[in-house]
Amino acid sequence: MPLSEHEQRMLEQMERALYAEDPKFATTLEGSGLRSYTRRRVYQAVAGFLVGIALLMAGMVAQVIWLGVVGFLVMLGCAVLAVTSWRRAPKPGEQPRPGREGRGRGPAARRDERQRRTMMNRIEDRWQRRRDEQGH
Repeated sequence: MPLSEHEQRMLEQMERALYAEDPKFATTLEGSGLRSYTRRRVYQAVAGFLVGIALLMAGMVAQVIWLGVVGFLVMLGCAVLAVTSWRRAPKPGEQPRPGREGRGRGPAARRDERQRRTMMNRIEDRWQRRRDEQGH
């Protein structure tokens, strides 16, 4: 369930207060879970890349073409996964905020975000009507 506008404002005020009181602690907390998840994903991609190299080499030694092709595809997929995970990782001191991923992109991304926002507004309106109908 998404936060209401009032709750979002309160959360932003609390974040600003935390940064004002103890910026070092705040930067330690921000995005650490996402950074560790991204780091783990990059490590997995590197391990997969090494497995792909092993498959490629085994296919070459055994002269089994399909095994070499599978090894190459595993290497390619893992390389793409590692690069995309690395680029999406928040930098230390950077604050990941919800809803910022659409900024700086083309009109299609902004349109998608607008549609998501209106869909969530409709869902919230329906939820509120149900609660009102039930007498809450």
